[in-house]
Amino acid sequence: MNAHAQEIPYAPEGPQPLLREIKAGAPYPLTALGPLQAAVEAVQGTTLAPAAIPAQSALAAASLAVQGFADVETLGGVRPLSLYCLTVARSGERKSCCYDPFLAALRDHEKEQAHAQRDEMESWQNAHALWKGDRDRILADAKKPDKRTAARADLEALGKEPAPPPSPDRTVNEPTYEGLTRKFAEGHPSLGIFSDEAGQFLGGHAMNSENKQKTLAALNDLWQGNPIRRTRQGEGSFTLYGRRLAAHLMVQPGVARAFMSDPMAADTGFLPRFLLCEPASTIGLRLHANARRNDDALAAFSDRMRAILESPLPIEPDTRALEPRHLPLAPEARALLIRFADAIEVQQAPGGDLESVTGTASKAAEQAARIAGVLTLWRDLTAPAVTARDMADAITLAQYYLAEAVRLADASTVSAEIDRAEALRKWLLEGWAEREVLLRDVMQRAPIRALRENPKAKAALTMLERNGWLVPLDPGTVVRGAARKEAWRIVRGASDVV
Repeated sequence: MNAHAQEIPYAPEGPQPLLREIKAGAPYPLTALGPLQAAVEAVQGTTLAPAAIPAQSALAAASLAVQGFADVETLGGVRPLSLYCLTVARSGERKSCCYDPFLAALRDHEKEQAHAQRDEMESWQNAHALWKGDRDRILADAKKPDKRTAARADLEALGKEPAPPPSPDRTVNEPTYEGLTRKFAEGHPSLGIFSDEAGQFLGGHAMNSENKQKTLAALNDLWQGNPIRRTRQGEGSFTLYGRRLAAHLMVQPGVARAFMSDPMAADTGFLPRFLLCEPASTIGLRLHANARRNDDALAAFSDRMRAILESPLPIEPDTRALEPRHLPLAPEARALLIRFADAIEVQQAPGGDLESVTGTASKAAEQAARIAGVLTLWRDLTAPAVTARDMADAITLAQYYLAEAVRLADASTVSAEIDRAEALRKWLLEGWAEREVLLRDVMQRAPIRALRENPKAKAALTMLERNGWLVPLDPGTVVRGAARKEAWRIVRGASDVV
């Protein structure tokens, strides 16, 4: 051994990260929102929330408003203008404040329609009672042989049973497949699933192990514009044509990770149908001094929403099926869309930038056409075609959402267990002042609802121990004045490693 060689001092390795860092996403391209831009900037200016949250809210609301009037030309055929939006944001990001202004006019419209429906319901009840009385009398006569022929003619003359007035509701929060089908059968043919806390929907009855497959299949069919087919023993079967569904689901990261990592959500093509984003948080940066108001822009959005809602939809009277017109692409718009689709196709090849998200990438061109159609009709319900300007904006938006899908692909594989452990790690380092921690500390004091259950709390502690963030103490070690059977010392850096 070289006598002059110096020994390298031992440097203990610090704790290891639980999660790989996900690079920050690009800013939301607000200028590509066309006629929606001013209202989105107005909401963002007052809430100071991430711009993507009001942008998603506006796009989804506009889609709900116009989807019944037209279907748009795409490179794969004519498709609905329905958009499914999924926004991932943690608690405190002012999701409701971004969501409510874009639905305010819709809520007012629903209230007015509900008031009118009460009067219509009284008229229907009277008409139905008279119809039923006449029918019962005719059926009684039909039992008499000498009146049977006349009774048959009277039944035909009586006509169909009067239909009750449709429900005025245009949105639902967390429907089951059966509930959504009933809404479409009894109510409006153009609906939206809108929720600023969609964890109850994604984790509720509609998405449990027994119902998930049929719910996902039904929502996929509605996105495609396919009819709803319902078959149930004892209730018969029926098919509903001409129904449209828009959606905006806001979920917290833990719920989103669990759902995005569910193979069924990806394998059925459900998740790739969503415009997905997870914007960077603005919590801590929302200073009132930076807020800016634009009431005129919000009033203009509400006025436009009301004007569209009050426009008569193209509906077949007997079945209440929508009969939307065909919205073509102007030649320049179609050329732009073809170039975009071809560029995306090349990147899906093995080794390409989009190889990991082919399900989403393969729908990017169609999403662009849908977005372009929404922007077009929001500006003018009678527009003859999608222009190159709206298509260029829609392609910019579709590229943003595709980039988000790529960015978040790795995060979708993170298990709920790791997510809970990461939340606990941050709390221990930032919100827990003690040097040691007990299991009951986590269950009783950590502001993480899922860790109130013993198995989940213990699993999170074990994972932090395995990754070097906690060091187990010997049984009987005195912690805060008492001998403990089980406790851990928190590792806040390499210097804490023994």
